[in-house]
Formats: sequence, structure tokens, C-alpha cells
Amino acid sequence: MLNSINDAKRNDEQLDRGIFEEDLIYQCSNFDVGEGGGVETYLASLFEHRPPEVSDRVIRSLQNVDQSQFKLLHLHSPDLLLQLTGECPTVFSVHNHSLYCPSGTKYLAGQRTICDRNFSYLGCTWGKLADKCGSRRPLKTFKELQITHQLLDVLKKVKITFVANSEYVRQELIKNGVNPEQIVTLHCGISIPKITTARLSLDIHQNHRILFVGRIVSDKGLEWLLKTLIHTNPQIQLDIAGEGWERPRLERLANTLGLSNRITWHGWCDRNTLNNLYEQCFAVIFPSVWPEPAGLVTLESYSRYRPVIGSAVGGIPEHLRDGETGILVPGNDIKKLADAIHDLYGDYEKSRDMGEQGHALLMKEFTMNAHVNNLRTIYAKTIAEFPSRAKAKKIYSLPQAK
Repeated sequence: MLNSINDAKRNDEQLDRGIFEEDLIYQCSNFDVGEGGGVETYLASLFEHRPPEVSDRVIRSLQNVDQSQFKLLHLHSPDLLLQLTGECPTVFSVHNHSLYCPSGTKYLAGQRTICDRNFSYLGCTWGKLADKCGSRRPLKTFKELQITHQLLDVLKKVKITFVANSEYVRQELIKNGVNPEQIVTLHCGISIPKITTARLSLDIHQNHRILFVGRIVSDKGLEWLLKTLIHTNPQIQLDIAGEGWERPRLERLANTLGLSNRITWHGWCDRNTLNNLYEQCFAVIFPSVWPEPAGLVTLESYSRYRPVIGSAVGGIPEHLRDGETGILVPGNDIKKLADAIHDLYGDYEKSRDMGEQGHALLMKEFTMNAHVNNLRTIYAKTIAEFPSRAKAKKIYSLPQAK
């Protein structure tokens, strides 16, 4: 994967000079290509498995670019939608909620509940000020509302294919006015780790370690997990792999709860360290309280033969088969989460079998090879249904972002 990342970065210089190869498909993104998690990791895997008709270069801006020269554009960043001219077939991958939610979370922190509103200036302003959904700073709030309104207006005009990474995201797009016929659901895939993790052994299970992997921010549910840990067997140890602005507060909370000797804070981890942490746990906890659009943690856990205890929110249930590859629990439910942890803590065979079923599911449905094959089908259909180049010239003109 490292070579793919370096190649993509090295080729940025040529794109900055407007040098493109004709009749190729180009990935377009303001996200970095790397191993930072989420979209960055997805893009790195996409380049690692790219087919020959896809360029190894990333386009970061479409302004002042002759878009008629491309076979197809595959967009990943919302702001690039505002730069489309309609001169070539286009696919847009919807990776998160930012197209229809000003804060991008769909989570009302003040109410500790998922937001079920569609976008509106009044409803989303109230959500920010009263329900603590994202930033409450006046200028930032106004800017986020303005951008979301502009993006939704564009979504209803452009004739492109939207690729939702879960059925949950697809339904949110439809609720906010996007034509259902323009949206296809394609679940994420991952690259299989080159370092092989052994199946869960009895010795590892008896280490009594569970693992949290992710950004340490409020909507990832780590506070819920810490408050749950005090209701579990004192032998159970928690490894936390990740960084974030909430870490100092949550470290103080862990100390207050008397959990200091049961938690190891590893900070940001490289791939080898992370693989070792997966190998030493009997289960991975995915306690997000916001509606994760998809969540790659589940698939990464399956690749290491580990079961997942995850929140029944957003797109997580589309990847986690309850009772087969892991256990789903209601968000913010301390008792249910504690029961699920104890269930796997006390049953080695169940933990092992769930991990093996998860790995089998990954290999059947969620590898990056399978994902790219499905993506190529979407590319072909989008190209075939696109009007002729002569008719497509300047189909629409969209307002530019200010």
C-alpha cells in the first residue's frame, strides 16, 4: 500500500500543471491518500487495487479543467461537486453525512440521540444551539448551514451516479431529495493485511483483553465504553489505539472511575503495532454513538479473525451479523454492552467461531478486489448511459463555492 500512496502523491505535481492522460478514469479528492483511517485508508486501498483504465493520479481541483477529456471522473470530496460542468460521466462516492448534515455527524450530543431531521435552516440551527450538534460558534455555524444548502441544491441538479457506502446513507440521500434512481449502494472493501493474524487461541482469550480502535472524540462512544468497563469483570483489560481531542478528559474520567490499572492508552499506532493489538484481544469494541456511515473497524477486525461488539447504529448493522460475526447493542446502553462483553469473555468457543465467521464473510463480500469489480460495473453503466460528448457539452453550469 505504501507504494500506491507515494505514487499518488508524486503524481500530484503533474496534475497541478494540468497534464492529464486522455480517456482515463480519474479519482478526484481533497482527502489525503494514506493510512490515517476512514476515507484516507479507503483511497489508499483503491489505488492499490486500481484497474488499468484508472489513472494513478489524484485530481484535487476541477476548476479551469477541460472535463470533456476524461473517460469518467470519480469524486470523493463534496466541494468538487460545485466544480462540475457535466461534460463527462461522473461518479460521486458518499463517504459520510456532510452532504446533508451541516455538522457531518447526524448526532445530537445534548440529547444523546441520533438526529432524524432532514436539513433545514431552522431545524439545523436549533439542533446546533439547543441539541449541541457540532460547532455552536456563530460564524462557523452559518458557514456550515450555507454550504449544506448549496450542496443539496446541487445534488438535485447534477445527473451523476451517487455511490452510498451503506443503505443507511442511501436512504438519507433520498430523504434529502436525491433521485433514488441515481443512487447505488456499494459497501466498503478493505485490503487484506499482508501480516497474517492467527485465529483466536485459548491462550489469547485468557489474556482477557478487549480493543478499541478509532479517533478519541465524543461521538465514537469511548466514554460509554469506559462507564461500561466498571461493570465488567476486573480481569478484563482495555487497549485503546487512537488519538483525539477528547483523550485528556477521558483519561481523567478513567482515573475517577478507578480504571487506570485496566486501561492502556497506546495513542496513534502504526500498522505493525495495531496488528499486534488485534492479535492480543479476544474481541473488538466498536461503540460509536453517532450513525457511522459504514465503519471500516468491523472489516479490519474480521481480517484478524476477531469478533466485534458494535453499536446498532447507522451502517454498522450492514456489516455486523448479530449473533454470527459479533454482537449488536443499542447505543449508550451500559447494561447491554457489559452483557455482550461478558458473553464473549466467558465463552472462548463462541468468540473463536464468531471471529472465523467474520473472516469468512469478509473474504466473500468485503475484500477490496470484490469492491473494485463492483465499482467497475458502476463505471461501465455510468459511461454507457451518458449522453454523447457533443450533446453533453456544458449540460449544466453550477454556482462556484465562495
